Amino acid sequence: MLCPHCNQDNTQVKDSRPAEDGTIIRRRRFCPACRARFTTFERPHIPELSVCKKDGRRVSFDRSKLAHSIRVALRKRPIAAEQVDQVIADLFARIEGMGKSVIESSRIGEMAMHALQRLDSVAYVRFASVYKDFSTPEDFREFVQRLHPDGGDDS
Repeated sequence: MLCPHCNQDNTQVKDSRPAEDGTIIRRRRFCPACRARFTTFERPHIPELSVCKKDGRRVSFDRSKLAHSIRVALRKRPIAAEQVDQVIADLFARIEGMGKSVIESSRIGEMAMHALQRLDSVAYVRFASVYKDFSTPEDFREFVQRLHPDGGDDS
């Protein structure tokens, strides 16, 4: 690492520790040439991920859009905020861990639905209603019927 003060390339790491949510390493450095101290931050480089939409368009993967959709599906559900954040983080890790530069939007939607199905059935149906583009009450009825083929009526 070059010293930002004298451009010496022989700097020393004096201290390293995780920063932010553990995805960044903060390093305190020292330059023996000019005796300056400075801080650097190291983060993994994740290649740009593109999403292939149903109509064939490719757009940049927007983490905030997916996180927002999941939070909307879970709104007013008895799920702790930490649990929601963990589900979102796990989903992002799975998507980015696939090692692909392009992923189909349908695959992302299926992964999100699977995560929500394990967490909360109401949020799962809410997300599915948007993702699968339900347009009539019958669409909901058919979807819920597939969840509970025995009728699902507990009354």
